[in-house]
Amino acid sequence: MGLHPLEFSECYLDSPSFRDKIKAHEAELDKTNRFIKELYKDGKNLISATKQLGMAQRKFAQCLGEFQFEYIGDAKTDDEKCIDESLREFSIFLKNLEDQRELMMRNITETLMKPLEKFRKDHLGIVRAERKRYEKETEKYYSSLEKLLNMSAKKKEPQLQEADVHVEDMRQHFQEESLDYVCKLQEIQERKKFECVEPMVAFFQTVFTFYHQGFELAKDFDHYKRALQINIQNTRNRFEGARSEVYELMKRIKEAPQEYRQTSPISCEGYLYVQEKRPPPFGSSWVKRYCTFVKEQKILHMVTFDHRSGGKIGETESVTLKSCVRKTTDMLDRRFCLDLDITDRPGTVLTVQALSEDDHKFWMQAMGGKEPIGHYLERTYSKERGIDAQLDDVGLSFVKNSISAIETRGINDQGLYRIVGVSSKVQKLLSLMIDEKSNEVDLSTCVDWDVKTITSALKLYLRSLPEPLMTYGLYKEFISPAKGGSPESRIQAVHCLVHKLPERNRQVLGLLMKHLANVAAHSKQNLMTVANLGVVFGPTLMRPQEETVAAIMDLKFQNIVVEILIEHHEKIFADAPESCPLSLAAPVFSAPTRQSKKLSRQNRPLAVYNPQALDIQNAVADSSSLATDETSMGSNESVSSQSSSASASETPAERSDHAPLNSSLSTGSNSRAAATPWSTAGASGESPPAATTPASDKEKPEESVTGRKAKAVYPCEAEHDSELSFHVGAIFNAVTQSREPGWLEGELEGKRGLIPENYVEML
Repeated sequence: MGLHPLEFSECYLDSPSFRDKIKAHEAELDKTNRFIKELYKDGKNLISATKQLGMAQRKFAQCLGEFQFEYIGDAKTDDEKCIDESLREFSIFLKNLEDQRELMMRNITETLMKPLEKFRKDHLGIVRAERKRYEKETEKYYSSLEKLLNMSAKKKEPQLQEADVHVEDMRQHFQEESLDYVCKLQEIQERKKFECVEPMVAFFQTVFTFYHQGFELAKDFDHYKRALQINIQNTRNRFEGARSEVYELMKRIKEAPQEYRQTSPISCEGYLYVQEKRPPPFGSSWVKRYCTFVKEQKILHMVTFDHRSGGKIGETESVTLKSCVRKTTDMLDRRFCLDLDITDRPGTVLTVQALSEDDHKFWMQAMGGKEPIGHYLERTYSKERGIDAQLDDVGLSFVKNSISAIETRGINDQGLYRIVGVSSKVQKLLSLMIDEKSNEVDLSTCVDWDVKTITSALKLYLRSLPEPLMTYGLYKEFISPAKGGSPESRIQAVHCLVHKLPERNRQVLGLLMKHLANVAAHSKQNLMTVANLGVVFGPTLMRPQEETVAAIMDLKFQNIVVEILIEHHEKIFADAPESCPLSLAAPVFSAPTRQSKKLSRQNRPLAVYNPQALDIQNAVADSSSLATDETSMGSNESVSSQSSSASASETPAERSDHAPLNSSLSTGSNSRAAATPWSTAGASGESPPAATTPASDKEKPEESVTGRKAKAVYPCEAEHDSELSFHVGAIFNAVTQSREPGWLEGELEGKRGLIPENYVEML
């Protein structure tokens, strides 16, 4: 049973049971007071702990916002840009959440802590004061009553009457105090029900408002999260493809390192130990130096570098070489030595030591010795596999036959073009189909060959061509628009470049893109979205002439180009574009800096001098930059992690086919990458291929195309004797394509030297 009600009538009786009832009420109010004090203390601790949590969360958010990923290469895809921005987005999300938490803490203080403390002090505190006064009045009344009763009856009547009146006054005052106190007790007992609970309602409303705000923030974040998950999966897919290519390249270099030693057709680099002679009796010492030999000028640049001293680089010394002679061991008790006769130090012979016998041959050949070195052996699929694939009528017939069979028999097969056939069967089918005597097999009706064997044979045919379908010459130009610009400018650039392809290449590419668009239209069934097809056919249709890690890092941009071709095949292959940019070799870039020129010289790939290729490039493309229109749209593809393993006999491009399948519909992918000041054709070390020269121009003598003029559009300061320094507006005469990729040769003020190709425009 609860507390007994306090009747006012009992105030006049003041019975023991009445006093027990009052004590019960007082005990309940004391308990309520202790409860509120404890709750207030815990509330303060809660606020303090929440503030500490908020500070930790904000510090965590700040750490996220300040970090930025670095990337390999000269540009990022849209997926990579979204991933790069994700940490800042996470930071903003956490800060917004903490702003709401801070607001919640302020509201808790106002709606819970202060009202409870006010009730405890203003009401429970008053009751405690009333209690003390009631007890005091009780003591006074009963003391006066006992004094009156103990008074002698023999006292005079006036004294007795005065005492009676005084006690009566005391009794009335006591009873009034008792009535007030009883009323106050019962009032507080009833008031505490809402005075305590109402602030708690406000507290929970504040807490739930905070969680609701968090829910709203999560809803706002959900769209970004879904897009980011797609960006992450797309990047993971590209990573898997690039990783397999990198490991394959590393394996080939391990097997034949000397084939990849040559770094440039005009210079060679590596470590040599240089003998430094000292006055007697100190003898001589051998110092390791990193040397770069420029063949045309015969200049040897040497810089001291010791790995054991923390990699500190010393000063650079340059000498001009007159001759190089092998130093035999009977003259010096050290192997692999050369004597270098220095032009600018008459009578001085510089003795250097190579690192090995192969290294010794390498330097002897580079400096004019007689010992040959192994030349760079270009890998081609046709030689490896023994398949003579050509882009002729037989090949075109095979492509049409394969496409017809795939669309008739397996357009809905899951993992179409991803799941590969047995290698022996694939090669047998391709050999059969490109044989003019036995290529009449109709694959649409022939059940001897399953669909995965046909798709693999089609891919193998495209890889086995002497030159990729999109050609080596236009590789850099195709890659460039994928690294920057708006979606419209990318489509326009690819449209123009497609119509620069040879007629047969464009015809086959058009057939293939129309077919792949049809495959993507059935992605609900076959799971092959535009992005997945881009991963499969990127390295199949286009690849650089030389294999480097830098080239492998461009795989993601190859995929983007193929995606554009698939999504816009009707527009691209229907008619030639009405207008094209003046130059498609140069991507979007701002005014070149000295850094960009350094990169183009120092970070060049393993280039090989090919005189035949240079003879074809007898016209220089006009240089002008495309307009920059950076966008941040990411891929709309969603992907799953289904994959299949590649057989040991597959090529790296085939292994890239096994990236995870996309398990949901796609509305298309417009992955883009940011342009940078040095994202030019020269930056990667390959010469931007010149525009296709008409047959009439090819028949002209070489002098007709070597006397062109060019105008500098950016200033340049030479870093080597082989380069020219110039200001904006300088006019160069007799401009020709240099043998060094990304550079021209020309005359300025009577001096002939190298000119960065992206610093000038042709006149």
